Order: sequence, then structure tokens, then C-alpha cells
Amino acid sequence: MNKLTLKYELDIDFSLIAITCPLKDYRLCYYVNKATGLDLHKIEDHEILLESRKSIYFGRYLFENTNDHTVYYLLNNKGVEGGILIPEMRGTDFFLLVRNAIDEELLAWQINQISQIQEVLVAKEIDPYKLKSRENLIF
Repeated sequence: MNKLTLKYELDIDFSLIAITCPLKDYRLCYYVNKATGLDLHKIEDHEILLESRKSIYFGRYLFENTNDHTVYYLLNNKGVEGGILIPEMRGTDFFLLVRNAIDEELLAWQINQISQIQEVLVAKEIDPYKLKSRENLIF
């Protein structure tokens, strides 16, 4: 009897910025909006279902730019009641996930603007393909 193994690769169609910052998510959202001209607003939390059938919730903010169809999500890396969204990046507090980013210069400018926020320690673009738990960023 032949055995068929199915392998799949996630389609990662976004840019990812890791942000280390001691602020609460709503305060960081305010400063990011002010620094970059985005209009992020709170939406339903991102839910991750663990193998133990326990759900963990992560704060999530959204901005959709209708001019260029770019979508921004600000995600908390630390769960509301514990847990980490991307365990291999424990030191990171937030992720700015950018879908349909076509202008690399604009993305670099936004990273620079976020880095200049006084409370932000680090803002850096990372390669989502190098993350083991990148499937947690798919929603």
C-alpha cells in the first residue's frame, strides 16, 4: 500500500515589523498613529487555539488604506491572559503586520518613524519565513 504525504507551504504575503516597547497596546497605537499618519483602531482580539483546546487572545488593531489597498495590523505578542504569539521572539512586545505593501521606501520611512517614538526601544523589519510559528500570524 502506497502512502501519500501532503506538504503545504503557507503563503506569506505580508511584511512584518517587530517592535519592542514597554507601553500598553493602546498607548503604542496612539503614538504609531501620530508618528506615521495611520489610523489604527481596536478590533476583535486575535485568537490562537492551542493543542490543549485552550484559546489565547492577543490584542489587535487595524487600519485599511483604501488608496493603495494596504492593510496594517498592530498585534500584541503577549496574550491577554498569558501566552506568546511568536514564542521564538519573546523579547518582542508587538508586531506591525503590513499586507500589500508595495512601496519599500514608505515601509522604511514608517519603521524609521516608529523607531523615533521615545518609548520604542527597537523597531525592525523581520523575515516571516524565518519564524517557526509564522502560522500564528495568519488570520
